[in-house]
Amino acid sequence: MTAPTVSPVSLTAVDGPGQPVVTPELEDLYRGFEKELLVPLWTEIGDLMPPHPRSKAQPHLWEWTKLLELAGRAGNLVPVGRGGERRAIALANPSLGGKPYASPTLWAAIQYLMPGEDAPEHRHTQNAFRFVVEGEGVWTVVEGDGIPMRRGDFLPQAGWNWHAHHNAASAPMAWIDGLDIPFQYEVESQFFDFGRDEISEAEHATPDRSRSQRLWGYPGIAPVSAIGSTAGSPLLSYRWENTDRALADQLLLEKEGFGGTVEPGHAAIRFTNPTNGADVLPTIRTQFHRIARGVETAPVQTTGSSVYQVFDGAGRVTVGQFSWSVCRGDMFVVPSWQPLSIVSEASGSDSDSGALDLFEFNDAPLFEKLNLYRTHTLTAGDPS
Repeated sequence: MTAPTVSPVSLTAVDGPGQPVVTPELEDLYRGFEKELLVPLWTEIGDLMPPHPRSKAQPHLWEWTKLLELAGRAGNLVPVGRGGERRAIALANPSLGGKPYASPTLWAAIQYLMPGEDAPEHRHTQNAFRFVVEGEGVWTVVEGDGIPMRRGDFLPQAGWNWHAHHNAASAPMAWIDGLDIPFQYEVESQFFDFGRDEISEAEHATPDRSRSQRLWGYPGIAPVSAIGSTAGSPLLSYRWENTDRALADQLLLEKEGFGGTVEPGHAAIRFTNPTNGADVLPTIRTQFHRIARGVETAPVQTTGSSVYQVFDGAGRVTVGQFSWSVCRGDMFVVPSWQPLSIVSEASGSDSDSGALDLFEFNDAPLFEKLNLYRTHTLTAGDPS
């Protein structure tokens, strides 16, 4: 049996505040620590216990036009099939050493399916969702339930459910995927199974409404036969028309003096599990924002990270020391404790209001379960 590899520990005695005086005896003590793979806290406390979160990730923007163009080229060159499984292209944060992670806990990708193609069936413990910023024609099949994917639709899928995709249209289609791959990888909890090589002809159907929507797609109404807490939402598609109406009504109610928005001119909704009101996925929170034209949101810091995609409109986003102009499809990441503020600007949007619409997903459920979630709205008196 090969002996396990042991990574060396390297310690250097240095003079400095809170550090012991460097002597030959101290240096010899450090060599003893290295030999036994020990690290004294007094040499590491500044990195291990900083006064506030210092994310390894950095803010970054990915432009949708560039993502779509590269995904289209991949569609002509890279087949979809068993092994590669998906034509999905992950966003890699520039500060995470080339890992395909948008943040230390979140994975985001553009997925692209050519006309008539099938993405094969598999399942994994990673929780996942799909969000469609434009196009239609693809159906995802989750546990045999065919679910249409159209612009503005949000489709969650809890871990360990069999799923495949098929494009029934005559044109390619792209969407974004979000998963908790980095989190599960780092805590060493992931499992993966290959499914059938081909889904059945019946599962190539293109129903306008899925079984899950027929059971669970009625506000405030649940089938008695299926009531009970589940790990993820049993409703597998949240339709854009409902999201749009909810956001519009919040802003209208605010104008009528009844409140309802998170701050003036900023409507927000959260996608929830209809069985218990919790997040749709146990490790991922998903929300949608509508910021009225000319409104600037207050800068907010939170523990944990978020990824946003612009659904419609245009604006300017500031994350920490980074600032970008954004428009439809653009995606950006907000690392832990980096302040985020957004300005909605006039644009040639689909909406008559000219508002800025953004889809967001984040890792807040993890932090809340561990009692580590904190949020802070910056004011003029706060240090920069």
